[in-house]
Amino acid sequence: MQHNVLILDFGSQYTQLIARRVRELNIFCEIFPYNHFPSDLSSYKAVILGGSPFSVRGEDAPHPDLSQIRGKLPMLAVCYGAQYLAHFSGGEVAASNTREYGRANLSYIKEDEVFFEGVDLNSQVWMSHSDSIKALPTNGVKLASTHDVEFAAYKIDGETTYAIQYHPEVFHSTDGSKMLENFLVKIAEVPQNFTPNAFVEEMVAELKEKLQDDKVVLGLSGGVDSTVAAVLLHQAIGKNLYCIFVNNGLLRKNEFQNVLDQYKGMGLNVKGVDSGDRFLSELAGVSDPETKRKIIGRVFIEVFDDESHLIEDVKWLAQGTIYPDVIESVSVKGPSATIKSHHNVGGLPDYMKLKIVEPLRMLFKDEVRRVGASLGIDPELLGRHPFPGPGLSIRILGDITPEKVQILQDVDKVFIDGLKSWGLYDKVWQAGAILLPVNSVGVMGDERTYEKVVALRAVESTDGMTADWVHLPYDFLMKVSNDIINKVKGVNRVVYDISSKPPATIEWE
Repeated sequence: MQHNVLILDFGSQYTQLIARRVRELNIFCEIFPYNHFPSDLSSYKAVILGGSPFSVRGEDAPHPDLSQIRGKLPMLAVCYGAQYLAHFSGGEVAASNTREYGRANLSYIKEDEVFFEGVDLNSQVWMSHSDSIKALPTNGVKLASTHDVEFAAYKIDGETTYAIQYHPEVFHSTDGSKMLENFLVKIAEVPQNFTPNAFVEEMVAELKEKLQDDKVVLGLSGGVDSTVAAVLLHQAIGKNLYCIFVNNGLLRKNEFQNVLDQYKGMGLNVKGVDSGDRFLSELAGVSDPETKRKIIGRVFIEVFDDESHLIEDVKWLAQGTIYPDVIESVSVKGPSATIKSHHNVGGLPDYMKLKIVEPLRMLFKDEVRRVGASLGIDPELLGRHPFPGPGLSIRILGDITPEKVQILQDVDKVFIDGLKSWGLYDKVWQAGAILLPVNSVGVMGDERTYEKVVALRAVESTDGMTADWVHLPYDFLMKVSNDIINKVKGVNRVVYDISSKPPATIEWE
């Protein structure tokens, strides 16, 4: 993947969004911490400096070494980057009288400036900073202003260096993608050759060279990431790929067999291992969410290890790791505080002597789906909602019993089948039901009941980093609620979760 764009991370919450916008232009890019990026920049065609929660005036301000970049590669400095260039290159940055946060409009744009081609005066941009540039750096030329910010954009004469005090990557910057395109394509002349087909061709060749005739084992989950990883590997090494699909007893109703049936027509070598009883017995009496996740992760590795030992001379473990996981692990801020553990993140125990191969580690979730489509994978499988690795265990609040699992599987099936029959499934990014650890009073016929409460959850998102609850039709919610209460024994009340992420997470545990 040549013709890279290098994005330097200064800790901004928007850094991944910059990468996503660049990738949408069919341009490959990589994110690195500002203080730990490649010394060899020969394959890079442009550099973007991201934003930061820090102030350039602070003692803890991040100081990137730009000696191999500035004046040598086209560079776009965003927000903190723009202020950094000004503050340390002969300009002035001072605290704003009021925090400049939110929507603003361009009130001045320099004429005949390539960076703003196709951008109209009054175009909306998104500000997010408490400092402001009061004087441009040496050789700085003003390119744009807003009503409150005189130097909203500038360039450096004699260099291919551009700087903006707003965030072009966020949705609220109306022409933000156009500005990025102008910089990368028209100014930096970066080729737009990062397509799903190109990725497949290059990755299959890379896998063939790396793996040769070695055997590879892969844990399939039925989800998009592991499926696309499996098909890519299958194209590269064929029969040397061994796929294992473990039933942890916490999958959706009938999912174990349904997923195995889906894989039959794909030519993959898949072995199904039904270990539901083993998982549920280990989870008996455990209520703490983190403990549940760790037990499931441990038992999964034990089962997977047992099965992989049945394959002679296996050398590699393939994983469906995707780019957000990679970025998080090398973030300038370090790994974030643990909100919840994931059973497939964090490496392998010492006793599993396998090398790791991760064919999707440079792709975002939506890119994985596009690659899957180019590989000819069934659209129904590619359109599957994400499902948590620990399965229904983290949707059963409190301890787990086989009876609770069956109740939740039945509720979940009514909900998901309903979404599909109403044509709503593909309009939702992720949906599921949660079994609450409370009972409520109800009336069925002439009898008083005291039974379980379930919550329904449906969110829209692009990658799960943020999510909004979906405004499902009232008629649909009424029908699904009635069906659940009438068809699922043990449930007498249904509620709908209208929390967004943040502050809530998508899953309840």
